[in-house]
Amino acid sequence: MRTDTQVVVVGAGPVGLLLAGELRLGGADVVVVERLAEPTTESRASTVHARTMELFDQRGILPRFGIPDREARGHFGGIPLALDELPSPFAGLWKIPQSRIEAVLAEWAVGLGARVRRRHELIGLVSEPDGVTVRLAGPDGALSLRADWLVGCDGERSTVRQLAGIPFPGARADREMLRADVAGVEVRGRRFERLAEGLAVAARRPDGVTRVMVHRFGAPPVERACDPSFAEVADVWAEVTGESIAHGTPLWVNAFDDTSRQAARYRAGRVLLAGDAAHAQLPVGGQALNLGLQDAANLGWKLAATVAGHAPDDLLDSYHRERHPVGARTLTNIRAQAHVLLGPHDVDPLRAMLAELMTSAPVRRHLAAVIAGLDIRYDVGGRGDHPLLGRRLPPTPLTTGHGATSTSELLAAGRGVLLHLAPDGAARYSAAAAPWAARVVSAVARREHAGPLAGLSGLLVRPDGHVVWVADSGDDLDSALRRWFAEPRTRSRRSTR
Repeated sequence: MRTDTQVVVVGAGPVGLLLAGELRLGGADVVVVERLAEPTTESRASTVHARTMELFDQRGILPRFGIPDREARGHFGGIPLALDELPSPFAGLWKIPQSRIEAVLAEWAVGLGARVRRRHELIGLVSEPDGVTVRLAGPDGALSLRADWLVGCDGERSTVRQLAGIPFPGARADREMLRADVAGVEVRGRRFERLAEGLAVAARRPDGVTRVMVHRFGAPPVERACDPSFAEVADVWAEVTGESIAHGTPLWVNAFDDTSRQAARYRAGRVLLAGDAAHAQLPVGGQALNLGLQDAANLGWKLAATVAGHAPDDLLDSYHRERHPVGARTLTNIRAQAHVLLGPHDVDPLRAMLAELMTSAPVRRHLAAVIAGLDIRYDVGGRGDHPLLGRRLPPTPLTTGHGATSTSELLAAGRGVLLHLAPDGAARYSAAAAPWAARVVSAVARREHAGPLAGLSGLLVRPDGHVVWVADSGDDLDSALRRWFAEPRTRSRRSTR
């Protein structure tokens, strides 16, 4: 059947836009459809962690964000947690409004050739063995698009997930928080302050707007057809803190809860899910946005290779195999945090014990790595047990025959990287990788005597930055190349347009 595009992405939020850019780097034709007429000005998420900053850096788009504010300290369940001890040049917690992330990613993806269609809402889909037909309600009426693949990046209430019939099991909400950005109020700053009646957070921005969040202990979530009123937020704030913010001007108001659900599978035939469409969680510690962006980084190159016809048979299935356990583990730590953050005062002994444990550097670094996404290790097959295998390649400066560069710069093109660090083996590695030259960049750099690459003579890195082969690990380079980049010089398959 004739196709209109190779991939339709539903949702022009940060996850959908990053995915669109990743797909374009891999050569896939992509259309992003979005029901909203304009990008949202609400910045419900504003926390970017180290691994996401590394992803932005390795695609060369980090400078577009300017110089964001950085905080050395985050939290685990409201208990202060140092994040600047992590082994990353981006250790810490970075504050970038979601609206700015969307703007930068949209500019990047569209600049690479992605097409974004706003005011188009998904109303139906038919998934068949050879493609997907999506039914859209647009400004000029209903229309259909035929694509090879469909990816839902359309949030917790994902229409894609529902129409595809993908189960979304988990736990319903027990608690909720009210949140608002308010101008014209003067309240003291609060960082997860537990009071007699509930929890309060207040943070004033440089522009004078104060973000408030409040939870009343024991109050169950409210079934709402729309966002709460500002009057409701002000009433609960007054009850918990004894302060009045009712005279302020709300810029936006919403409520969020501790629902914890995860899609039973991230792929159903020609339909895939990423971001909040695949998992719903309390947005505590800024993990939700980062988890979704890392879904997109994992999926993008794999789907692009599948579209192009040079993916190993099970490459796309590795998306669910790798990201579903990561999502499940993240939901577990978020539920633990919700309990110690929003539980009534009978959790105070648990909080005290956890705070004591977090004075231990190994515990502190472990929790920080979990929150920042730096602890992830995928099963990448093959032989060998080198500590880097399956983990992300830390951003590292390099010196090559052409001057200074970095591992991030080598990954900017969205291809695999074969890095040679021992001159005596470079020619042999280059010859072995030559048939994959269109998919894998070969680079020779000076051997490092310190840092994460110390003592290594060579390694192979996927486009998403994860190491899949280390020289002298007992694994064969040719096997690793075939495992992740298929047979060499495979003829690309292009959909008719």
